[in-house]
Amino acid sequence: MRVITQSYSRKRQWWLTVVIILGVWISGCDTTGTSQSSIDGDDKPNVVTTSTILTDWTKQVGGDEIELTGILKPGADPHVYEPVPADTIALEQANLILYNGYNLEPALIKLIKSAGVNIKSFAVGEVVSPLDFEHEGKTEPDPHVWGDAKNAIAMVNAIRDQLIELSPEDKEEFTKNAAQLTAELKKVDAWIIEQIQTIPKKHRYLVTTHDAFQYYARAYGIPVAGTLIDMSTEEQPSAQTVKGLADAIKKIGVPVIFAETTINPALIKTVAQEAGVKLAPQELYSDSLGVPGSEADTYIKMLITNTHTVVEALGGNYQTFNPVE
Repeated sequence: MRVITQSYSRKRQWWLTVVIILGVWISGCDTTGTSQSSIDGDDKPNVVTTSTILTDWTKQVGGDEIELTGILKPGADPHVYEPVPADTIALEQANLILYNGYNLEPALIKLIKSAGVNIKSFAVGEVVSPLDFEHEGKTEPDPHVWGDAKNAIAMVNAIRDQLIELSPEDKEEFTKNAAQLTAELKKVDAWIIEQIQTIPKKHRYLVTTHDAFQYYARAYGIPVAGTLIDMSTEEQPSAQTVKGLADAIKKIGVPVIFAETTINPALIKTVAQEAGVKLAPQELYSDSLGVPGSEADTYIKMLITNTHTVVEALGGNYQTFNPVE
């Protein structure tokens, strides 16, 4: 049985209420008499994104034609992120808010819903038909839709369309930038399929800390054999859960399991020790990109890095990705 810490949830709700009230007070102090979300003259439209992945795509599609603010920073976990007053200010001043949806970033979604009624917001991830999972007797959508590069293409095109609606005079630039990005995504999608197929079939399974790789698994033919916790990283695994996963690993014969960059690796290390298997030396990037200058500071580089990690750890033959010329 997996245990959810209720006291933490109450603390989160209290803090989020404070942030919302403070944000409304700050925005109410504006004496210009002009809507914060209006675009004046030659000003660039102000776009706010939640996750680092959305920020990367929006930056590439929007280019120099938009002012972009990304709320979540590299390494931040969207499942448990607690908004700060600066986030409220950024949202109130936005002309367009792009968020993942499917409850990936619950506290931010609540804050977005409380923002000014004249501010356009759009759930980019919800253009994709979700996979479902069972949680506490309820069926919920899996928010980690970007794991499949084909889904990413649909999401990039949705961002393009939202930006065109926001700034029609820049349609040509947005369309060109989106086409360049989707061409690269198509190439990396085909490349991942080839790389995963080099892993010996008996080892072609994923075991990770939390259940963030179902879309990747379905798209690229590497089933998720088990996870320590479900979709939300708020959960704390019980001793029974750890033992159950360790027993499953032994039964399947998976030689290596994987930690993730946004979650304390001590959790999955315990499972590796219990199962008598190795923990991959490189953690997987799941809910966040890497810091600038790292091997995963863009979405495409994240896919490449994760695939490299998985293929090498599970005994495949990794071939370098050649980007679109």
